[in-house]
Amino acid sequence: MTRLLESYVAGRWWATSDEGTPLPDAVTGETVARIGSRGLDVGAMVDHARTVGGPALRELTFHQRAALLKAVGLHLMGRKDEFSALSHRTGATDRDNLVDIDGGFGTLLSYASTGRRELPDDVLVLDGLPTPLGRGGTFLGQHVYTSLTGVAVQINAFNFPVWGMLEKLAPAFLAGMPTIVKPASQTAYLTESVFRAMVGTGLLPEGSVQLLAGSASGLLDALDGQDLVGFTGSASTAALLRSHPAVTERAVRFNAEADSLNCSVLGADAGPGTPEFDLFVDGVVTEMTVKAGQKCTAIRRAIVPRQHADAVVDALRAKLEEVVVGAPGADGVTMGALASQDQREEVLRAVDRLRTHADLVVGDPGRFEVVGADRERGAFLPPMLLRCDDPAAPEPHDVEAFGPVSTVLPYDGLADAVALARRGQGSLVASLVTHDPAVAREFVLGAGSAHGRVHVLDRDDAAESTGHGSPLPVLVHGGPGRAGGGEELGGVRGVLHHMQRTAVQGSPDVLTGVGRRWVTGAARTDDGVHPFRKSLAELRIGDSVTAGPREITLEDIEHFAEFTGDTFYAHMDEEAAAANPLFGGRVAHGYLIVSWAAGLFVDPDPGPVLANYGVDALRFLTPVKPGEQVTVTLTCKQITPRGGADHGEVRWDAVVVDSEGRPVATYDVLTMVAKTWPPAS
Repeated sequence: MTRLLESYVAGRWWATSDEGTPLPDAVTGETVARIGSRGLDVGAMVDHARTVGGPALRELTFHQRAALLKAVGLHLMGRKDEFSALSHRTGATDRDNLVDIDGGFGTLLSYASTGRRELPDDVLVLDGLPTPLGRGGTFLGQHVYTSLTGVAVQINAFNFPVWGMLEKLAPAFLAGMPTIVKPASQTAYLTESVFRAMVGTGLLPEGSVQLLAGSASGLLDALDGQDLVGFTGSASTAALLRSHPAVTERAVRFNAEADSLNCSVLGADAGPGTPEFDLFVDGVVTEMTVKAGQKCTAIRRAIVPRQHADAVVDALRAKLEEVVVGAPGADGVTMGALASQDQREEVLRAVDRLRTHADLVVGDPGRFEVVGADRERGAFLPPMLLRCDDPAAPEPHDVEAFGPVSTVLPYDGLADAVALARRGQGSLVASLVTHDPAVAREFVLGAGSAHGRVHVLDRDDAAESTGHGSPLPVLVHGGPGRAGGGEELGGVRGVLHHMQRTAVQGSPDVLTGVGRRWVTGAARTDDGVHPFRKSLAELRIGDSVTAGPREITLEDIEHFAEFTGDTFYAHMDEEAAAANPLFGGRVAHGYLIVSWAAGLFVDPDPGPVLANYGVDALRFLTPVKPGEQVTVTLTCKQITPRGGADHGEVRWDAVVVDSEGRPVATYDVLTMVAKTWPPAS
């Protein structure tokens, strides 16, 4: 009997009590595996995630979670060849696998990097700076992010069985939220294979990931306001899930990424013979043929200047006629099969609707060659290009053929192009191919609110561009309106989406204790030991030193001006400086004040402070005139160890005041400090 896919429930593999439903090979029609979930206790999965997986994850810091993601990602990368071979049975070519498999593993590694670089070695994230809530500075507010105590349920589409799982899992895991993975059945055998490899590493905390292979009936019934659902698929299914009582009554967070009618717009400046024209044609062909056009981000509408429409169609025809359809891995094949014969029939029905007001100019679904496979047994289609000379017709903007299909639409003027781009009622991505920055600005202003991403392509960025249809882990992925109205990925934004933002109100000492970042007004500690003599093991937030005063003389100002070449009139011309209402006479350079402040607080001898690598938020607040004195107070503000390194980052609060105690300059000093001193051998 064909292999029966298993779910991973509460730390063990579980099989359905019936024979399951057969899953066909997209190329041969043979049964690859069977899938079912009869008898599965979805409530037990949710409970296990909440009571075992969540607490285990929340014990780890962001850096520790990031290290686990990296280890798992590297392990999966080492096995990608076996996953790619299995992926061929979904109809995917090796080029398609670069997007799904390599892209999924790369997303894990990208989020691992984000966790180490942009999140603290803590379990709490500070959102911005404290906000004063009173005049005396003793009552403030601080927004913080903490982990939700529920479970992230992901419900995925068939087209990306690997990337679809990992792009949702990575930010949830990093946020401290366990995940239940519900893959689409058609390609679940590939998802299950990669999932087995993940849990087989033994690296992931118990309960942090579970797999539901088969029907998810009853799963949403078990969710509440601490849980999150991430859905990718059709707009109709998204609407059905959005109306579930868990979402409407219990405030379960719901994020949808739905199929959308994405477009690519050719600028009027990008006619035949320009590099941009060729880039446009290549981009449309790529999006029609990668994954056989089964991408939520694929270009469904090619919007071109009316005067270039014939040239665009001719150029696309020439490129599309070079596409070789057939079995993935067969010699010369550049486009594989759709995921299933049912999917193929659905695409053909959509094409029939599109042909109401459009002509099929490339590709005959009844006559095309298939290399290395039987056309009747596999889910094959040729790339099909339509042309609609009446862009006001509704079908191109309403009907999506989720396959290798695109429609060329002419426009008259940029305003018309913007209007047509918006006719899709919201999309994941729009491309604009132009070499004119003014055109790009007008398009973004006009069409940006209707698209989650605007990809502007020209000869300058083409070599590094990742392409129209490639979501990037560091940028937000999602779109308004028809595209689902949600957001995924986006680096730290994707992590914070899985956390709760809370406004904490309290005194400076309380906010310092909660956030582990010193807040102005909180207690300082001066124990007689210069903070620069303390290693990370000895240093504490609030450790402080006050140094000075030092008098600023006119000779100092003139020497600094001559030495640096900064002879700005406010420092060197008494008459002109006196006429300046901000100064009323010559003043010291701001950078002279900061330089002298460093001279006051720095301990010169070798010690645990290894390097100063910058300042943040430098502000000059009060002019300093010759004859005045300055004093500086340096306070340990934040300590960030670096996992695996023998040093970490220390952020210091620096305040320079004048003789009357008025702040002259404020800034943060950034240093690298050894974890121990003397260093361990």
